[in-house]
Amino acid sequence: MHILVDADACPVVIRDILYRAAQKRQIMLTLFANQSFQIPQSSFITLYQVAQGPDVADHEISRRVEAGDLVITADIPLAYEVFQQDAHVMTPRGERYTANTIRQRLQMRDFMETMRAAGQHTAGPPPLSQADRKLFADQLDRLLRQALPAP
Repeated sequence: MHILVDADACPVVIRDILYRAAQKRQIMLTLFANQSFQIPQSSFITLYQVAQGPDVADHEISRRVEAGDLVITADIPLAYEVFQQDAHVMTPRGERYTANTIRQRLQMRDFMETMRAAGQHTAGPPPLSQADRKLFADQLDRLLRQALPAP
């Protein structure tokens, strides 16, 4: 298993949780971003900087993901795409996608896009809460325990 992260929109606190998990479980973690930022010195953690442009990181993640990998993203089309490749998908808020939930999210995203195109103002997601952080850490730990033997 490899963890691939759509890092441009991933909160720093979630990246920190991922860094600790990669070290503890000795699992490869690759962050994809169109900007550079500091990552811990580790043979398990890498930052792959992509060119500027819409969806460049998404395309790179989709190209590299393999069945059984874990992708962390809030991007619903990317989540759907990698889910179709038999990868696990989780949002930075700790929601794990299933075949049903990813279809529902795609439909809602398309509906909201239609509303915005019609001039409706829609609010973004609320700030990441302490409960969201805990849910993410718990879901990540649960998924890694199921997928990997203890180090």
